[in-house]
Amino acid sequence: MSEEEAAAQDVDVFTSSFSSVQQKELAKKLTTFVSQYSYLTDSFIIEFFSENLWHTLPRTWQTVLQDLSYPQIADLLLDASHNDRRYPAVWPLSLLAFRATAHALAFPRESSRDRGRVSGSVKPEEFMENQCQSSLLGHIFRKHVKPKKQHEIRKLGMLVKQLCDQTGCRRVVDVGSGQGHLTRFLSFGLGLSVTAIEADRTLVSMAYRYDNELQWVLQKEKQKKNCSFQLPETLPIPHHVAGWVNPKASWENFIKQLKSAGHVSDGSPTPPGPSKKRLRGCDHLKCSDVMQTSHCPGSTDPDGLSQDLNKNKKELSEGNCCSGNHPVFEKAAGQGENGLQDSQDFVLTGLHACGDLSATLLRHFVSCPHVRGITSVACCYMKITTKENPTPPGLVTPPSSLTPGSESVLSDFGYPMSSWVRGLPGHQLSYKAREGACHAVEDYVRRLREGSALLRTHCYRAILETFMRETRPELRRAGIQTIKKAHLLPFTEYARLGLARVGLPPDLPLDPERVEAMLKHQSRVVVYFSLTQLLAPVVETLVLLDRMIYLQENDVDSQLVPLFNPNFSPRNLVLVALKPSR
Repeated sequence: MSEEEAAAQDVDVFTSSFSSVQQKELAKKLTTFVSQYSYLTDSFIIEFFSENLWHTLPRTWQTVLQDLSYPQIADLLLDASHNDRRYPAVWPLSLLAFRATAHALAFPRESSRDRGRVSGSVKPEEFMENQCQSSLLGHIFRKHVKPKKQHEIRKLGMLVKQLCDQTGCRRVVDVGSGQGHLTRFLSFGLGLSVTAIEADRTLVSMAYRYDNELQWVLQKEKQKKNCSFQLPETLPIPHHVAGWVNPKASWENFIKQLKSAGHVSDGSPTPPGPSKKRLRGCDHLKCSDVMQTSHCPGSTDPDGLSQDLNKNKKELSEGNCCSGNHPVFEKAAGQGENGLQDSQDFVLTGLHACGDLSATLLRHFVSCPHVRGITSVACCYMKITTKENPTPPGLVTPPSSLTPGSESVLSDFGYPMSSWVRGLPGHQLSYKAREGACHAVEDYVRRLREGSALLRTHCYRAILETFMRETRPELRRAGIQTIKKAHLLPFTEYARLGLARVGLPPDLPLDPERVEAMLKHQSRVVVYFSLTQLLAPVVETLVLLDRMIYLQENDVDSQLVPLFNPNFSPRNLVLVALKPSR
């Protein structure tokens, strides 16, 4: 099989998985199912005792679930791929149907190639040799980058490159770019012209610093006599914009933002040079690490995408490696002093764009004629605005002063985006349901199978909530934040630390007999939380399917690709779309 055939077989992202009719039918089933069990999705596990949540379950469910061991909870409830199910008692049909429906309605979180294989592996194969360094990513792109992000930028970067090849675009806009790790891989690694926009000016400054640091390393390595790797004369470098993407602004204003590239803080980027802090995990760099194929030498290509990197490597085979003021680091041809120009087509990407930002990118993709393709990886669903909750906790607020004309008549919410889902009865998703959809199901299954002591923190917090409410009822769901190594503490010490954080006396008398009685129900707390976890992928599916239907309503086919390893990157579904050819 050729590399091109392998790529097409592995990630067939340019065709729709569902017809429009199938998408709408699935949306109907999802809204019906989720609304039926909203008492689970909307519940807070910290209220297990204070709201008597266990007795909200059907009595027949309580009987068969109350004595399950942690591994049994994982095998019998959460793991859809587990085939050897041995029930300690006969389960009621309603519970069996609930579990089967939840698994059937959720989008698969593993690729067809990995299905049934990743459940036993915490990290992808690329980290088997070194737990902190991806063997598939060039050494120079791993600096300052945690393993999870290394995995993500390589996989998503190659997918964006595919879209660029498909559309004929060489320009990419990376929204919510953070410190610019994906941006640098797309630009320096894959030879694309990238404009990055990020609301946090501190992160933009860091991105500039890392860009220049990378150029400095290339310059130093080039001076070594044994460096055989060379760069072309016109390698594009990223352009960075510090700006908040207003979800109510038009695409024209978005384009204006992108044209204001290249200025942070005092108006000048960080000068080239090494970081004062030692580079983590990097004792030295080889120029051959700048472009590394997407597979280890002598192995088969796990992604079927190495032809893109090999082609890029060939394109980078001539020229000189120099500092940032040399032509090798000049702007790409056709890109002016202010970054992206009005008439330039580009591909839009957002890696874990928070809350409404992902929905905003989809709207710009639909309305802006210059956006030819999009890859959207969402996160923080609880921060999505809805009609019922237009200002959810954690919502990113606009800066104190917006540029004139940045507000428009757009007033759509982050969910639902499609007219179809908006018209379905029971489509509403509470803040808690959307927050639950952000949980890492695979990680929880692993904890259950290991019998992790971390599981007792659910029970600890629920017990503490009971005493807090009895003392001061207005402290309902008060945030006590994370208590370090809470699972290793006796409850009395945990309570002492937690009470102090909400302004209650740390030595508040706690009935030891009541505490002991509630601690004995820890397994019930875990079972109940596992039922809510079973629904988490279903809620996420509804949110993402709504976006697919929105695109379909605007005459654009799309597909969800389980691109990342779900054990490693829980928000691993990438929404991919291309506009029809002109």
